[in-house]
Amino acid sequence: MIYRLVSYLPKILFKPAYDLYERYLFEKVKAGNLPKHIAIIMDGNRRWARKLEKPPWYGHLFGSKKLEEIVQWCHELGIRMLTVYAFSTENFKRSKDEVDRLMELFERKFRELVKDRRVHEYGIRVNVIGRKDLLPKNVREAAEEAERATRKYNNYVLNIALAYGGRSEIVDAVKDIVRDALVGKLRPEEIDEELLKRYLYVPNMPDPDIVIRTGGEVRISNFLLYQIAYSELFFVDVYFPEFRKIDFLRIIREYQKRERRFGR
Repeated sequence: MIYRLVSYLPKILFKPAYDLYERYLFEKVKAGNLPKHIAIIMDGNRRWARKLEKPPWYGHLFGSKKLEEIVQWCHELGIRMLTVYAFSTENFKRSKDEVDRLMELFERKFRELVKDRRVHEYGIRVNVIGRKDLLPKNVREAAEEAERATRKYNNYVLNIALAYGGRSEIVDAVKDIVRDALVGKLRPEEIDEELLKRYLYVPNMPDPDIVIRTGGEVRISNFLLYQIAYSELFFVDVYFPEFRKIDFLRIIREYQKRERRFGR
């Protein structure tokens, strides 16, 4: 008991300085060139839970709470679009118990989202992107309910990638283009990059300015493959439930220092 109390002392002693630095960094970031769209690969939930000797669902639960914090941070800064990688098509290969627990969590969070005061006060539109037909019926219905309940909003956009794969998105777009070409809705010579963007899961979605991956891994893992050609990539070692506001602000501050040339 005494050891635990002592271990918290450094955090307590340094908190005033930490809070002061966070406020300073927030003001610097707020005054700079802010990204319009941030995408996050929310990695490390399971490893964080394992570190605490907890089951995987414990990490996913705290990951969902962290996402709520990040939505708030984006609102405070005026960052209008956030896209998060919640569950990939490959994640279905995990154990049945973990997948079932995740699906229960998704359904519950979508139901809560519909009733969340902040969603309606801030005007957040929710898009669920991916192969929704792969989801259990109850999860799919809850996701569609969240989309319907927020469809009229356009102040902020939260894209939740669920049963998602970047390659699958491109394949699905190509299939739709071919169908429209076969019935004469478009000519092959009309097909270009801008047209393809109109057939993605969120038509004409602005490309992410920043892609963040937590958890220490340095790879994209089939996330937004078409959209991130010129995104600024940031990989951080902390597990997603431990991702702090100060980490978020530091990334944006670093982004503001970079010169984005887009191949020019």
